[in-house]
Amino acid sequence: MAADADVVVIGAGLAGLTAAHRMTIAGASVVVVEARGRVGGRVLTTQLDDLTVDLGGTWVGPGQDRIAALLDELGVSTFPTHDHGDDLLVLRRHRGRVMRRRAAGRVPPLAAPAVLDLARVQTALDRMARQVPLDRPWTAPRARSRDAQTLESWLQRNALTRDARRLVRLLLAQAVLTTEAENVSLLHALFYLRAGGGFETLMSTTGGAQQDRIVGGALQVPLRLAGALGDRVRLDWPVRSVRVRDGGVEVGGDAGTVTARRAIVAVPPTLAGRLHYEPALPAARDQLTQRVPHGATIKAVARYDRPFWRDDGLSGQALTDRGDVLFTFDVSPADGSVGALVAFVQGTTAVRLGAAPAAQRRAAVLADLAALYGPQAAEPDGYVEQDWQAEQYTRGCYGGHAPPGALTQYGHALRRPIGPLHWAGTETAERGNGYMDGAVASGERAAREVLAALG
Repeated sequence: MAADADVVVIGAGLAGLTAAHRMTIAGASVVVVEARGRVGGRVLTTQLDDLTVDLGGTWVGPGQDRIAALLDELGVSTFPTHDHGDDLLVLRRHRGRVMRRRAAGRVPPLAAPAVLDLARVQTALDRMARQVPLDRPWTAPRARSRDAQTLESWLQRNALTRDARRLVRLLLAQAVLTTEAENVSLLHALFYLRAGGGFETLMSTTGGAQQDRIVGGALQVPLRLAGALGDRVRLDWPVRSVRVRDGGVEVGGDAGTVTARRAIVAVPPTLAGRLHYEPALPAARDQLTQRVPHGATIKAVARYDRPFWRDDGLSGQALTDRGDVLFTFDVSPADGSVGALVAFVQGTTAVRLGAAPAAQRRAAVLADLAALYGPQAAEPDGYVEQDWQAEQYTRGCYGGHAPPGALTQYGHALRRPIGPLHWAGTETAERGNGYMDGAVASGERAAREVLAALG
């Protein structure tokens, strides 16, 4: 088979573009095909008047070495996330009552028994997570028993207080994994904690995963990668079929056909499973793609003429279960010239609100912001949202999660090449799984595999 390129990469998100970038530097010829009319995948930056807004991947932090190295290589800089002032914790109580408290540090403003219980639960989760091998989590001690239960069932047995259970559900399941605790395997939750540096790192701003933002928006990274690749990147090119024949790969789509010696499928497992393969994928890989669903996220940003919440000594960071918005951050520009709050709607709440008209979603988000920060928050001078579960070529965010049984039965097929087919994407990463760092790392790993196979 006469090949158009050495390698065809399916997907122009961070994983696919990083893989193409590394292989091009090594001298391989590459074609990248992307279904959307833009690059970036789950990274999306837009403008709200004079405000640069990240509606997808946003933050980088300590330990995320691969995205940090790529930023340095591309000449892209970062600035600290605003992290001054008190955070808010707002929780529902019995008979319609609401608890609203300010937190000046990392200790949640709860009764002492709940604080101690939460610390004990967090320590137990981190201790179990440290036993999980990042390259093969299904071989961890007690892997089968931990994969046979959900995070929720473990919490029911091990968290003694209602508030400790509630905060782990809110923080780890809904805020980080973007699903409900009853949907995710305990083993997957432990792997995710290990891959992200532990409970405290995943949940923290300064010193944690939300420490820094990218100057000019996160889309600077895929835009610069794609700019260097030039016409090797083909947009509006949805792939329908992947055929292995004559010692190579033929990728077919609405815009034509690309032939190559090898292929990297750099889209999430759930979307990779929707392609037509000839010959059919091995059963384990096909079963895997049916068992890594995406979470659900709606991300909304409200712009104000100034960050007025800072006047009251608030950081703009809040965690709440009283409405539709789960948590917020201050995403004002570094100079504070205007104010901006990002609000996240997650999990089953995002599924429900995503089915509502856009005006209803906007009203619900602004009502929750007003409940947190006062009536000024209900009157932004700009508003934009992204419902990631509704985007045709994403269908959910931040990433995939494994329900009970998936990792121990089919996890071995997640990264394993199948003939000339290789797999990338943040879901396949050992470190930074679910983050931009994981996407970059997976692209680099897939590029190494392909270059070695090409000789």
